[in-house]
Amino acid sequence: MHPGWRRAATIHGSARLTRDVDVVYSRRPENLLRIVAALGPFEPYLRGAPRGLPFRWDVDTIAQGLNFTLTTTLGDIDLFGEITGGGGFDDLRPRAHPVRVFDRDVLCLDLPMLIRVKRAAGRPRDLDALAELEAIADELDR
Repeated sequence: MHPGWRRAATIHGSARLTRDVDVVYSRRPENLLRIVAALGPFEPYLRGAPRGLPFRWDVDTIAQGLNFTLTTTLGDIDLFGEITGGGGFDDLRPRAHPVRVFDRDVLCLDLPMLIRVKRAAGRPRDLDALAELEAIADELDR
């Protein structure tokens, strides 16, 4: 798994903070097992869905879906099987580099790819972040 594009902005120097973590995950069967085991103790549930709605957190659920916006006892997490403008984990892996976060090594999208996927997403909050990220990229190019 690697942190998705919103948290990646913070790693690259953005002052914007979000209240969730985005993760692009590998859809290989062994990784689905790891995701279920890792998040299971934190009671993952579909964010925004009324409590009591049937929802099973298991490999079959993840395998039959693609992208999940979840709430957990740790906070909100978005799991993306693929993202607009970037593809899936295997597509993004060459454009990610390791960073240390909370004593863990994780992969983070490089700045040009982060800018690309934010532009492709086209959501107002992503478009708002573009000017800052492009300024950071310009500064790094100097």
